[in-house]
Amino acid sequence: MKKTIVLFLSLLMAAAVSAAERVTLTVSNPTKAARVEMVEADLKKIQQKLGETKNIIVTDADGREIPSQQTWDGKLIFQAGVAGKGKSVYHAKKGTPQAYEVKAKGRLFTERQDEFGWENDRVAYRVYGHGGAVGYDLFNKNTPQLMLDYWYASEQNQEMRSVSKQLHERGYHDLADQVYNAFCYHIDHGKGMDCYTVGPTLGGGANALLNADGSLFMPKCYKSFEILDQGPLRFTVRFTYPTQEFEGQQVTETRVISLDAGSHFNRVSITYQGLAKPVQMAAGTVVHKSNPTAYVLSQESGYMGYEDLGDASVYNAKYKEELARQMGKIYIGLLFPDRSIKVAYQQRENGIATGHILATTTLKPATSYTYYFGSGWDKNSSTGFHSLTDWEAFLSDAAKAVRSPLKVTMD
Repeated sequence: MKKTIVLFLSLLMAAAVSAAERVTLTVSNPTKAARVEMVEADLKKIQQKLGETKNIIVTDADGREIPSQQTWDGKLIFQAGVAGKGKSVYHAKKGTPQAYEVKAKGRLFTERQDEFGWENDRVAYRVYGHGGAVGYDLFNKNTPQLMLDYWYASEQNQEMRSVSKQLHERGYHDLADQVYNAFCYHIDHGKGMDCYTVGPTLGGGANALLNADGSLFMPKCYKSFEILDQGPLRFTVRFTYPTQEFEGQQVTETRVISLDAGSHFNRVSITYQGLAKPVQMAAGTVVHKSNPTAYVLSQESGYMGYEDLGDASVYNAKYKEELARQMGKIYIGLLFPDRSIKVAYQQRENGIATGHILATTTLKPATSYTYYFGSGWDKNSSTGFHSLTDWEAFLSDAAKAVRSPLKVTMD
């Protein structure tokens, strides 16, 4: 009996020692290209190995702490760099994380009714909760700084708006326009701008069900939202859309969108409650009349891209030509892990647009569908997108990464 007790206590002590040790996380790259990406490890398993602790830090192979985040869906995420066909080693251990720089966040902007915006150090997006613009809108950035709070505050500067209005009323229209241009976020003041137009389209990467004739069954503006992750490395939000009747079914759509630090692409998972049979769904981007043929489609590789020239209609006629030049070229892209997609250009004129480029697939009831949408700007000096050819090369590499993700094993 004494031997049994001694053995039991020995096992407990061994377990305690084991629980205090670090967990080795090996990140493997199945592709030939070197990659720097956010990776995910199973948080619960790590906690079990470390003794159920909630305070965990991640270090590199040399023991230096690197930023990490625990996510709403039970992941420990951190950014890993791995050579082509190579492996990199990281460690998780007990510890209180430092106050990492926030590189991804979002919020409801009541300053502009019910617009919801989110961003990281590369890109920025928003959706509307009102009106007829139902697709994804985007802001162009030329800085790693988070800009949405500043842009919205500047655009809604009531004092400056009042000055501009008073000048108009006194007949100083040109001066009034100059005052407005000084704080308007439709003009690039050095860090980016809003010059993309959505309207009643999918905008820069949204999705919709397909009617029997192949046309888009457009969703309404979102009904509610829930922030699931609020940085510092990943922002995640769940949007719920109003219930609509589709082919005799009462269907409610939910989208969970995540944006990671350092990425040009959002990950979105779509579900439709109320489906009784498989349906056709599409995701894509609007093709504007200003550049009707500047798109690339690769069904085999799983990507689509478009070169958008922006919308100068918001500018005063006197400044339109000059300000239009600063809009540059906006690059939109979608990536698809799904290998069964069908990609095509669908011509359906809609005022500002000639149609959409779309990837279609079959969605079964009680399932979700995941794809990625993102953007780039030729005036962002840090990214190197200067042509549609540059953007397509980037999309090709990104699509390979999506279909062959970095793998994390745990020891």
